[in-house]
Amino acid sequence: MSGIQVGDLAPDFTLLDQHGKPVRLHEVTEKKNVALYFYPKDATPGCTIEARSFRDAYDSFAEADTEVIGVSSDSVKSHERFAASERLPFLLLSDRDGAVRKLYGVERTLGVLPGRVTFVIGRGGVVRHVYNSQLRVTRHSREALQALSAPPPSQP
Repeated sequence: MSGIQVGDLAPDFTLLDQHGKPVRLHEVTEKKNVALYFYPKDATPGCTIEARSFRDAYDSFAEADTEVIGVSSDSVKSHERFAASERLPFLLLSDRDGAVRKLYGVERTLGVLPGRVTFVIGRGGVVRHVYNSQLRVTRHSREALQALSAPPPSQP
């Protein structure tokens, strides 16, 4: 997969969350680590299981001083419904035109389905871990937590 790799500075962006409020990545990474996960679509079976795994591990992410942020091309309204129905305590951002997905090099699976990739971004904006799997949906939160418990990669 081309795109953002470990050690890269995470590209900054601003997208609307499920409440219609703009969220700028670098404003979050100034204060916390970020588990940024791209997923195909709200309220679909795999994406619901993935969101629940991040939700169920949310306290562990908080203990690791990490904000969880999900990104898909769904609308703000769709995110609002999805977050409410699954009691998601984290942000869901609306990337309607796929610009941020493209910025991060998150490619489509089989050329059709939007990719499922998680980036762990350290405080300061450097990517610490990348996990890409369309099918192993619950592994995304585990991989992110594991990466957060490891020491950050040394800077060149």
